[in-house]
Amino acid sequence: MTALNDPHYKQRADLLKAMAHPSRLRMLAALEDGPLCVCDLQKIVGSDMSTVSKHLSVMRAAGLVSDQKRGLQVFYELRVPCIMRFFACMESVLNPNESDGEAVCTT
Repeated sequence: MTALNDPHYKQRADLLKAMAHPSRLRMLAALEDGPLCVCDLQKIVGSDMSTVSKHLSVMRAAGLVSDQKRGLQVFYELRVPCIMRFFACMESVLNPNESDGEAVCTT
């Protein structure tokens, strides 16, 4: 079976696609500190409410975030906080160690 036909790689690609937007990455980073309501996430990314809701829907469907209704507000939190280690690893690629020219993931 080739990677193109392997469902596991397709799932990984779908997960990466769900993160592949600057606003979504910013929201995920903000949620590292704990749950936030949609209104707070809207302020963080500076988009209108419908756009933020669409981004959150994509990330919820991918399993990145979960939501909980509290009164009239909906709060989101990271479903898998370990995703932040992936972001730390990405930073190692973006800012490689200058001493040996290789990216080093320290987390």
